Formats: sequence, structure tokens, C-alpha cells
Amino acid sequence: MELGIYTFAGMSPDPASGVAIDAHQRMQNLLEEMELADQVGLDVFGIGEHHRPDFVISTPAVVLAAGAARTKNIRLTSAVTVLSSEDPVRVFQEYATLDLISSGRAEIMAGRGSFIESFPLFGYDLNDYDALFTEKLDLLLKLRASERVTWKGNLRAPINNLGVYPRPLQNPLPVWIAVGGTPASVIRAGTLGLPLAVAIIGGEPHRFAPLVDLYREAGAKAGHAPETLKVSINSHGYVAETSQAAADGYWPSYEVVMNKIGRERGWPPSNRAQFEAGRTPRGALLVGSPQEVIDKIMLQHSYFKHDRFLLQIDLGSLPHKNTLKAIELFGTKVAPIIRKELGQPVKAEETALA
Repeated sequence: MELGIYTFAGMSPDPASGVAIDAHQRMQNLLEEMELADQVGLDVFGIGEHHRPDFVISTPAVVLAAGAARTKNIRLTSAVTVLSSEDPVRVFQEYATLDLISSGRAEIMAGRGSFIESFPLFGYDLNDYDALFTEKLDLLLKLRASERVTWKGNLRAPINNLGVYPRPLQNPLPVWIAVGGTPASVIRAGTLGLPLAVAIIGGEPHRFAPLVDLYREAGAKAGHAPETLKVSINSHGYVAETSQAAADGYWPSYEVVMNKIGRERGWPPSNRAQFEAGRTPRGALLVGSPQEVIDKIMLQHSYFKHDRFLLQIDLGSLPHKNTLKAIELFGTKVAPIIRKELGQPVKAEETALA
């Protein structure tokens, strides 16, 4: 199983002081986090796209390229690219460029997006929410399959036998489909034979197992080999030396971010009891000691037999030093045991830093 980090690079106010970090410092912190994730032997680093004042990243490919210059081995992916409001030609060019810079470490995680700010910003109609994604995904896949493309859709200008450059080092450039739990979305990913990233940020993870089964069934029905139908589970989490330190360290930032989003979407307020329920073995939060996080990842692997797990650590205003410590523990204490349990080789970086 590949293990990694993903982030939205939030800038929510500190719960104690009410002051938010500025964009410049948050960006510098993010680059340091990417470097450390690579140094401790993690496999993947993902960066999300948002167009809001409480997140610093609107162009993941640019930041991933900066990270590529400061890392050696870690794979670099969007998490996610809001493809519905992007131009697939530019997305392909950006990530092909990132692939060349990183010597073949780039990936695209494409999704419809859980926030809608990009639609009016770039002149798209929310009534076309699903149609935009379907059409643009079709174009993106044609772009990665062929240097010259002829394509026609309903919501973007056609392309008539034009070349798209540069071409990536990887052939094909990996494209994952990110979903939040919609059956139609997992069927689409399986039918296309694309790897699937499932965001599980609440509820009981085992309830998502039928969706993963549905994805694999759709892929098999479409004639795709089982080994090509890869699954990633993406969840909130935090690792500290002890269970209590993890809970007490993560809760303040988690509360701020989830309640802010909850007010926008009409959710009831989060409370500490719900948070603690999410930390139990059957809950969605991977917040605890290294052993607790190991146990939870392995329990989820019994549900999904997934190929990748990505942890979102730095919610909102979590102090940078705490984020770095959690990345270190995830890479040096959690990852080696997971790999050993699954019969994978332990990396040299883990041995050196353990």
C-alpha cells in the first residue's frame, strides 16, 4: 500500500488568538511539509484546489512543481483538480510539465469539487455541474492518449486535429477519479478503468465498502484487469506520541474548520463527543498514537483492500510544528509497520530516521 499526505493548505484563524497565518508563511510551511514527507519515505503528497480566502492553494500544479524541485522520490498529485471548471488542455499541459520537472512523479486526481466558488469565477453554470465533469474528463483522457486530438463537446469549443504539448514522461500520465460516495461516480471510474480515490471524512468507513465493490464490479464488467482498478482512501487524521496528545492537539483546529463549513452547508455544530466517536476503531478519524493509526489503517484495509491511503493532517490552524511532527511520526512509526504487515519492503529513509 502507498502511504501519503494530502492538504488543502488552510489558513483558518487560530482558536486561541483569533489570528490566521498569512499566505506567504503558509506557502513556505507547505513546502517544508512536502520536503519532510519525502525525507521520511512517504509515497505521495497531494494538494487540493480551492478559490476561497481560507485556503492558500488555487493552482496545485504550480506548488507541486516547487515541491518537485525540493524532493526526490515522493509522487506529486492534485487532491483534487476541480476539472468541471478547468480547461482540460491546460490541466494536461500543467501536469505534463510537472511530470517532466519531477522526472515522472506527477499525477492528476480529478473531481467535481465539494466547493462551488470556481464555477461563477470561471463563468460556468452550476446547472451543468455533472455534464461539465463528464465532458471534460472525456477530453482529458483523449489528450493523454494521443499527441494530436480531434474532439467535440457541448460545453467547450471543439478541437480539430491539433497537437497538445509538452508530452509527459509517464505514458500514460496517471489520472485518478475522486469521489465522495456517489454510486454513479464510482461506476464511471470503474467503467473507464481509472483508479478511484474515496474521501471518507465522516460516518463509519465500512459502509463505503459496497461502493468500492461496485467500482470493481463495473471495472470487471468493462473488461479491465483487476490490478488496474486501484483504490485510495483519503481521510482526516493526526498522529502524536500518545492518544490523548493527538486528540487534544487536533480537536481545536478540527472544530473550527468543520463548524465553519457546517454553517455554510447547514450542518449541526460539531462537538467533542462526536469527535471522540470518530476516533473509535469504526469511526472515520485517524487521530491517535502511531499504534492506533496503524490499527485503523489495517482495519480499513480489511474492508477495502485498497492500494493507497492518504492522510489529511493540517486542518485549518493546526500549528506548523505539530503538522511536521505528525508527518514525521506517520513516515517513521506508522508507515514501516503497515508495510511490514502487508509484506512490503521497508524503505531506507525509514530505517535511517527511525
